Amino acid sequence: MEVEIATIGGYEEVGRQMTAVRAGDNVVIFDMGLNLSKVLIHDNVETERMHSLDLIDMGAIPDDRVMSDIEGDVQAIVPTHGHLDHIGAISKLAHRYDAPIVATPFTIALVEQQIESEEKFGVQNDLVEMEAGSTMSIGEKCELEFVNVTHSIIDAINPVLHTPEGAVVYGLDKRMDHSPVLGDPIDMKRFREIGREGEGVLCYIEDCTNAGKKGKTPSESVAREQLKDVLYSLEDYDGGIVATTFSSHIARVKSLVEFAEDIGRQPVLLGRSMEKYSGTAERLDFVDFPSDLGMYGHRKSVDRTFKRIMNEGKENYLPVVTGHQGEPRAMLTRMARGETPYELDNGDKVVFSARVIPEPTNEGQRYQAEKLLGMQGARIYDDIHVSGHLNTEGHFQMLEALQPQNIIPAHQDMKGFSPYVDLARNQGYSVGRDLHITENGNTIQLTE
Repeated sequence: MEVEIATIGGYEEVGRQMTAVRAGDNVVIFDMGLNLSKVLIHDNVETERMHSLDLIDMGAIPDDRVMSDIEGDVQAIVPTHGHLDHIGAISKLAHRYDAPIVATPFTIALVEQQIESEEKFGVQNDLVEMEAGSTMSIGEKCELEFVNVTHSIIDAINPVLHTPEGAVVYGLDKRMDHSPVLGDPIDMKRFREIGREGEGVLCYIEDCTNAGKKGKTPSESVAREQLKDVLYSLEDYDGGIVATTFSSHIARVKSLVEFAEDIGRQPVLLGRSMEKYSGTAERLDFVDFPSDLGMYGHRKSVDRTFKRIMNEGKENYLPVVTGHQGEPRAMLTRMARGETPYELDNGDKVVFSARVIPEPTNEGQRYQAEKLLGMQGARIYDDIHVSGHLNTEGHFQMLEALQPQNIIPAHQDMKGFSPYVDLARNQGYSVGRDLHITENGNTIQLTE
């Protein structure tokens, strides 16, 4: 059986992930993501009103026109988790394919919201929920399996396409967390089994984000303890404390809510994406928030909440807001510019439970936001975070578990690939033989 990989998006950048795997006459698409930095660099761009071709020209979504060269029928579109760089283009591209969107329940709920907000295209693809540990048939000879992984968003999986020639493991995005705050640990037992079953692993497509960082990525439980230490140290402070983190990071939001209450403050979640992700996670019973936890996304509701906080005393509240990357329209940036009723005073604390995404647009926006906060006298608590991606030792462990015949590095540009290439070469792989360095729009034929 012919097995071919089309590397459509995410092979020249971090963002707009999209990969297609053809096994015989059957094709499975993994991810359809957005490159958010290509959108943020433009003022007031509303992607839901834009045509897919315009977004492709901007470099914001994958150029899937290479799919016309792939011989076979798409059987499934499989987003691995709910981050926008993996689901943000579904509302623009999925309607081109007569195939269901198959994902875990939390991811499906977020995809559904993306589709509902779309104003240009009608996306009628069936939405199919599949739990981690489950399988579904792809044609007569292939099978799709979801393996549970841990990442900075709940309900993440690595999909595996089992073919007669061996398994294709799509390894974006994960960390090796054996003591997560929410959800089950990464299923390394299953990965080891896949590496030794049948024909083994024909190909492993791997996220290279932290391949050059030594050691093992710490567990989310480590970030929780760091956050606890910081907030408990501020228990006696009688001014304003504001926290920000990734809205999709439900485990981190959960910790912030719990520690706010521990230090005698009422937590409140503010910002559209904060309300969307946490509200969805609570509705689907992935997290149990206090019944009186306020979540407000609409700007008028947020400003009313800020006025209430100012009237009742900032010392009684801990707002958890959007804006950890300094996004221009996010809550924290508006606060830094003095555009909300919340007044920052000299000595007030701003806790960033997130790292800057290493990309020039984000770095510039975050720098500006921190400078504006500092000009108002705010004290910055930074980098209270652990990554959602594998460090070097995690990559070694995955290669040891899977023992893949071929490797395709992904989720980076050429410079970002180099640490992973060195790592793989040290394990006996060779560029051009079984280690395939590729770009967006290329195809790699693994078997004939």
